[in-house]
Amino acid sequence: MGSSMDKNSPEVSVVVPLLNEQDNISPLYEQITQTLTQPLRGAGYNYEIIFIDDGSSDDSFTILSQLQKADNKVRVIRFRKNFGQTAALSAGFTHARGKIIVAIDADLQNDPADIPKMIKKLDEGFDVVSGWRKKRHDNAITRRLPSKIANWLIAKITGVKLHDFGCTLKVYRREVLAETKLYGEMHRFIPALASWSGASICEMVVNHRPRTAGAAKYGLGRTLKVVLDLITVKFLGSFSTKPIYIFGGLGVISGLAAVAFGLIVLYQKCAHNFAMNRNPLLLLTAMLITATIQFILMGLLAELLVRTYHESQNRPTYVIKEILESPDENGDQK
Repeated sequence: MGSSMDKNSPEVSVVVPLLNEQDNISPLYEQITQTLTQPLRGAGYNYEIIFIDDGSSDDSFTILSQLQKADNKVRVIRFRKNFGQTAALSAGFTHARGKIIVAIDADLQNDPADIPKMIKKLDEGFDVVSGWRKKRHDNAITRRLPSKIANWLIAKITGVKLHDFGCTLKVYRREVLAETKLYGEMHRFIPALASWSGASICEMVVNHRPRTAGAAKYGLGRTLKVVLDLITVKFLGSFSTKPIYIFGGLGVISGLAAVAFGLIVLYQKCAHNFAMNRNPLLLLTAMLITATIQFILMGLLAELLVRTYHESQNRPTYVIKEILESPDENGDQK
């Protein structure tokens, strides 16, 4: 989170990634503004809206420019080309100045009216409040069915029990995102990454509206990306500081299989005089021995890379939530 904060920083930053949403930008801006300026708990929010134009080819940037000139609470980030939703969200999170950061889609399917309720839920002690589109207004075959399968798979593998990882509408505490780095298409895994860092997460049912303008940017094609990213996330979450465990484990399994098949080859030779050079199990044994050596060497190389990565950046392998200590004799904290 690169931007500095001061007493004049906004309380809430709303991050809106978009691609070719010229018909939805102005209505969304009006809805967000109306929602966040309504009195809540005695006062409205001090807020900012950050639009990230992810390489739009329509009039989206022209409309955003007009909004920014008319309202100093609006900030616009324009990419040189389309880098994807994860990159857009990452840029928005980096430039956000609020203590609370809200992510919302620009297609008007997420309802800005849910934002105050989610922030109020955050005040109960949670670090992340994730939206759940319980009643979705999307195509059943191309959107809802793949989403259900992906959500089940992600929850099963990551251990984070959410119904809807793909819902962009989420509310975060700033410090949680400061510990979360995004690459590839991993924006949907933010709750899992945050949970592994010790963040407390809850889910809230949010309103999901049918799309009235523009076209959906995602379909069945992203399913494979989700699966591949899930493998990456699982590896980073479980083995990023101890890769030898997974590569060494695979090496041990391969080595035990090589021993087993080698014994079978010897038994067939001794008991049945079966020619070893005609036995395909001998070739399999040799392949498994080679794989064992490769897995162990890969694990050792990965360990060297991990240590180089953490030590070169002085990056800790832990996350501290708070420190309690007594002052020293001079009245200063130790």
